[in-house]
Amino acid sequence: MSLPDIRQRSGYLLLAVVVGHLILISTQVNSRAGVPLLQAAAFAAYSEVQGVTYAVVSGVTRAWNGYVALRRVRVENEALRQQLTSLQVQLQRQQAVVQRTEELRRLLDLRDATSLDTLAAEVIGGSAVPDFRFVTIDRGTADDLKADMAVISPAGVVGRVVKPGRKASKVQLLVDRNAAAGARVERTRAEGIVLGTGEDTLRMEHVSPTADLAAGDVVVTSGTDGIYPKGLVIGRIESIERKGMAYAVIRIRPAVVFTALEEVLVVLTPPPERGEDRR
Repeated sequence: MSLPDIRQRSGYLLLAVVVGHLILISTQVNSRAGVPLLQAAAFAAYSEVQGVTYAVVSGVTRAWNGYVALRRVRVENEALRQQLTSLQVQLQRQQAVVQRTEELRRLLDLRDATSLDTLAAEVIGGSAVPDFRFVTIDRGTADDLKADMAVISPAGVVGRVVKPGRKASKVQLLVDRNAAAGARVERTRAEGIVLGTGEDTLRMEHVSPTADLAAGDVVVTSGTDGIYPKGLVIGRIESIERKGMAYAVIRIRPAVVFTALEEVLVVLTPPPERGEDRR
């Protein structure tokens, strides 16, 4: 064995002896608290390990509890969302029932208020062609309906029966581009003819150039067309355009919302003969 090897081994042996002496001394020397230094050092190391372990376990536990709680909240939120949706549907149904009840009440009030013989009908279909405005009602010849009978609602004039069947009838709406009605401005009694445009507006023509008209004037039926009884509301004048002294365009906003029709009245009472009542 060479001299460097002997020195290296002697150094290791000396280090081991020194460490052994230090350990023996630490078992005999006490700390200020009266605990041997070796025991205190071991307890400090164990405490560090225990602290790290507790932190890791606590973190995992909190994460798991948070995950479980989050899943529980999600389940509760989904249940509440479904409950809210169900309540919203019930509310919509109740509102629809209230609205229908109110419409029927207004229809009954109109029937009681007028001296006309009328028959209640329900709208069961509409026209698929935008330019031609028609609806189908659940009354027909079995209920004594005939062509050219006026159809009204609490808001005003709806249109006329054009094709009665046995159990159902086709009604031409006043806004149809081929529809017309004798009309009169309620404020000044100026007369003319109201024509449909195929859209949700009407126009009034054949009005005297000297007639007094203004936006907002109420237009009613004049009863001169042989279809619509006198005095039924058609709508209000929305705008007026003149060309020289004559009225070029008189636009009328209908009183009836034709896209929301559900219940109507068919007037069974024949209107007076044309020219019979122009008062």
